[in-house]
Amino acid sequence: MMRSMFAAISGLKAHQVMLDVTAADIANVNTLGYKSSRMTFRDSLSQMQRGGGGATTGTGGTNAAQVGLGSQIGSIDIQMTGGALQTTGNPLDVAISGEGWFRVGPSSGGTPAAPALPTGIQYSRAGNFTTNDQGFLVTSDGLYVIGKNPTATGPGPTDQLINIPPGSTNIQIAQDGAVSYQASGGGRVTAGYLSLAKFPNQNALERLGSNTWTAGANAGAPAVGTPGSGGVYGVTAAGAVEMSNVDLASEFTNMITAQRGFQANSRIISTADQMLQDLVSLVR
Repeated sequence: MMRSMFAAISGLKAHQVMLDVTAADIANVNTLGYKSSRMTFRDSLSQMQRGGGGATTGTGGTNAAQVGLGSQIGSIDIQMTGGALQTTGNPLDVAISGEGWFRVGPSSGGTPAAPALPTGIQYSRAGNFTTNDQGFLVTSDGLYVIGKNPTATGPGPTDQLINIPPGSTNIQIAQDGAVSYQASGGGRVTAGYLSLAKFPNQNALERLGSNTWTAGANAGAPAVGTPGSGGVYGVTAAGAVEMSNVDLASEFTNMITAQRGFQANSRIISTADQMLQDLVSLVR
């Protein structure tokens, strides 16, 4: 009976975590670029009651008899499917249609007018960008958006921060990530290209909060390119943002499943407790 209590307690803990995962997903149903999670269970160690044996000349074989000792968290997997695109009409809002992550981060030095490139790069699918007082393209939290400068000399496009001078008009972001504007002098200028990162194992990305992620130890080295390049990166959709990929119908189902599993395990504890009381009452 004590063994059943311990097994039920492990079930309570596991189903509580399942409810926590479901609650976080439902709470972020309208969070830009949010990726939902899925929890799986696995069994704990089993206690051997009788070992198995192979067949002999006189008898057939016997199977092992084991009693399980409960359950535990198997994994909490991130669902990296794309979310629906919502049109906003804001020229600085941009969504990724396909694979890739925006590269953002805090400046590693310099001045507000000439900030240095970030060294601690973070990744995001939330493209609700804006510009700061110096004209640099930043996230809603003030992280600089890292772009590419294909016109620079060298073996490939170099990283740069995208700057749109204050007073510029007719700002546009093309499908290939080109950020252009109408200069005050009348000519059209390309400020740079948005850059995207891909990972061999993007499920190993780790959440940092505020719609940003960091590369986990098992994510692999990021491959960086511009939208649509090589046919392996997604294209950018201007005037739109990617919404959460949370499926409310599935989350409500998971919530009910977690609740029923929790109730069933709590009932086991109540039943085992009643049996222990009956056992104690035998001496009376």
